[in-house]
Amino acid sequence: MRILGLDIGTKNIGVAVSDETGMLAQGREVVKRTSDDAAIDRIVEIITEYGAGEVVVGLPINMDGTEGPRAEDSIRFSEKLKKKMSLPVKLWDERLSTVEAESILIKGDVSRKKRKKVIDKLAAQIILQGYLDSREA
Repeated sequence: MRILGLDIGTKNIGVAVSDETGMLAQGREVVKRTSDDAAIDRIVEIITEYGAGEVVVGLPINMDGTEGPRAEDSIRFSEKLKKKMSLPVKLWDERLSTVEAESILIKGDVSRKKRKKVIDKLAAQIILQGYLDSREA
């Protein structure tokens, strides 16, 4: 079963999809978040396209373990997504996933302009891979 991973941002949503074995995550696309409804409609299309059976939403918890405004937004978005489809939607602690993505891109000597285009997709991939790896343990 494929699993979809989401990195919810205020302007963009990074999307990653696992392989059929549920072992390897791959960044797929960045969905513009012009409105929640439009973004959710596109995400549902992606779920259908890949036949995903589960969705993992990154939860940006603060370093002290508290939930700030970004975490609250991710929770609200995941609740809206749950209402649109009948798949399980799980929240996954994504502390520092965007920082890790940025670091990977910098080490790969990717220009700032190109980083902006792929960072959300890579962050979604990191979130999903973390979730997939935790299931194997």
